[in-house]
Amino acid sequence: MPVPYLQVDGLTKSFGDLVLFEKLSFGVAEGQRIGLIAKNGSGKTTLLNILSGKEGYDEGSIIYRRDLKVGYLEQDPQYPEELTVLEACFHQGTSIVQLIKEYEKCMETDGNPGLEELLTRMEQEKAWDYERKIKQILSQLKIRNYNQPIKNLSGGQLKRVALANVLISEPDFLILDEPTNHLDLDMIEWLEDYLQKGKLSLLMVTHDRYFLDRVCSEIYEIDRKQIYSYKGNYAYYLEKRQERLDAINVEIERANNLYRTELEWMRRMPQARGHKARYREEAFYDLEKVAKQRFDNRNVKLDVKASYIGSKIFEANHLYKSFGDLKILEDFSYIFARYEKMGIVGNNGTGKSTFIKILMGEQKADRGTIDIGETVRFGYYSQEGLQFDEQMKVIDVVQDIAEVIELGGGRRLTASQFLQHFLFSPEQQHNYVYKLSGGEKRRLYLCTVLMKNPNFLILDEPTNDLDIITLQVLEEYLQNFKGCVIVVSHDRYFMDKVVDHLLVFNGQGDIRDFPGNYTQYRDWKEVKVQMDKEQERAKEDKTVRVRLNEKRKLSFKEKKEFEELEILITHLEEEKAEIEAALCSGELSIEELTEKSKRLPILNELIDEKTFRWLELSELM
Repeated sequence: MPVPYLQVDGLTKSFGDLVLFEKLSFGVAEGQRIGLIAKNGSGKTTLLNILSGKEGYDEGSIIYRRDLKVGYLEQDPQYPEELTVLEACFHQGTSIVQLIKEYEKCMETDGNPGLEELLTRMEQEKAWDYERKIKQILSQLKIRNYNQPIKNLSGGQLKRVALANVLISEPDFLILDEPTNHLDLDMIEWLEDYLQKGKLSLLMVTHDRYFLDRVCSEIYEIDRKQIYSYKGNYAYYLEKRQERLDAINVEIERANNLYRTELEWMRRMPQARGHKARYREEAFYDLEKVAKQRFDNRNVKLDVKASYIGSKIFEANHLYKSFGDLKILEDFSYIFARYEKMGIVGNNGTGKSTFIKILMGEQKADRGTIDIGETVRFGYYSQEGLQFDEQMKVIDVVQDIAEVIELGGGRRLTASQFLQHFLFSPEQQHNYVYKLSGGEKRRLYLCTVLMKNPNFLILDEPTNDLDIITLQVLEEYLQNFKGCVIVVSHDRYFMDKVVDHLLVFNGQGDIRDFPGNYTQYRDWKEVKVQMDKEQERAKEDKTVRVRLNEKRKLSFKEKKEFEELEILITHLEEEKAEIEAALCSGELSIEELTEKSKRLPILNELIDEKTFRWLELSELM
C-alpha cells in the first residue's frame, strides 16, 4: 500500500472576484509521478506556491506526512545577489548543507572549536561528497563557473542553478514548475534520465509533452476550477479528456432542450405558486446554470488564408558572424522554398537566436547579403517581444492591429472570434492586460503576431510559458498555415508536429541541414553514435591484438620504477593507517587534528595514482 505524502481537501483560492479553483481535493502518494496540466491563468503556479507554503489560500486543508522532505523549483527563483553560484546551491539545503556550513565556520575560527565532533559527523553524513555532486549536476546543466556572482547570471542560468539546488537536496517529494524552460535538448534528456532513475515522488507543471510522457505516469488537469485525474500518459489523457468534454457537451445540449420547455412554463405560471411549483422553479435556476455554460471544444479548424507569397522568398548568401572566438555563421548560404517549415535546434550558446535576429535585420552579419522577396510579410514572435500597454483591454490590443482576419473564400473572423479560438473567453477579452497571468500575456502576444496575417512566420521559443492546450491550438494553426515557417524550440513534440526539416546548430559555425523532424534526427544521431563507438572499438581491438603479438619488455628504467613503486605504496598505506588510528584515538591536539585531516585526502590520491601506474607496469612484466 503506497504511503500518503500529501492530502489536499476542499482547497479554494481567489483574487478578488476571480476564483482560480474551488473545493479542489487530491492526494499524492509515495512513488507517484504526476504531471499537472491547465490552461494559462487557471492557477497552476499559484497552486504550487500554495503547496510549498509561499502563498496563502481562502479555505481547505493541506496535510503533508510528518518529516517529509519537500523540494520546490519555482518558475522564477530568487537568490541574494551577493552569493556565488556555489553558495546559492548551499543557500537552501538539507541538514548536510548546515553541517558543511558549521565545518567551514569552525575552520575559520581560531582554535577550531568542536572540529573533532564535526569531522566524525562529516564522515557519517558523507558530506565530503556533497560539493562534488553539486558540481557534477551544475556541469550537466552547463554551469561551470562556480564562483560567478548570482547577480551576473541570466534568467535561464539562474533557473538551472535553482534546479541543481533542488536536485542535490535529494527530497522525498519534488514539486517542479516548468523545469525544462531554459534547458537545451541535451539537458532535457539528461534530466529525464535523472528523474526516471531516482525514487522521487513528484508533482510537476510542464508544457514539454515528451518530457511529461517519459517522467510521469499520471496526469492531473485543472479545468473550470475543478481537478480531474487520468492514470496514464499524455496520449491516454487526450483520449479520456475528449470523452469527458463530449459528455459535458451532451449534458449542456440536453439541458438547453429542457431549458426551453421550462422557460415557457416559467413565463406562463402566476407569481403565487404552491410548494411543488416553487420546487420546480428552484430546479429551473439550477438547469439554467448548466444550459448557459459556455463550452468551446474547438472542433472548427482555423484555416487562415495567409497573404499571397511569391516564388522568390528569402535568400541568405555567404553569411559570416562571430563574437571574438565564438563563430555563429561561417559562409552560410540558404534559399527558402515556398511553404517551407523549418525547425532550428542546437545547444544554448550555438547562435540560434542570433541567426534569427540577423535574418530579421535586428543584427548585422559581419559579411554576406540577405535578399528578401517583395511579397514577404514577416510575423516575428521573439523572446523579448512581450510589450503591451497594461492599461488596455485585451480586445483593444488585437483590434488595434486588425478588426478581422481573412479565412479565404469570403469567410472571415472578427478579432473577438480569433481571440476565442486562442482560448480568451468573451469575459477575458474585456479584462485589462495587467490582470493577465504571464502565460496569458504570452498567448495574447502570439495573437498580435498572427493577427497581422503574415506569410512568413518566425517563432523564437514560442513554447516557453505557453500551456499545453494553447500549444495544441498553435500546432493546428501552423499545420494549416499557407506560408513559410521557421521555429526555434526545445519542445521536441511541437517540432515533430510542425516542421519538415531541421537546421542543426552544432556550434562554431557548424550548421547541418537534416531532412526530417526532431525524433527522426534523434534516432539517426543515436545510430551514428553507436556506429562510431563500434568503429572505435574495432580500432581498439586491432591495437590490442597488435600489442599482444608484439608484447614489449620493461626497460631497465621501468623495472627500477616498478620496484620503487612497490616500496612507496607500502609506506603510503602504512602512513594512512597510522593517521586513521590517530584520528580515532581522541588524543590529538586541535593543531594535530587539523594537520592530519588535511593530509588524509592527499594520501588517498597518491595511493590511487601510484597503484594505477604499478598496474600499468605489471601488465608488461
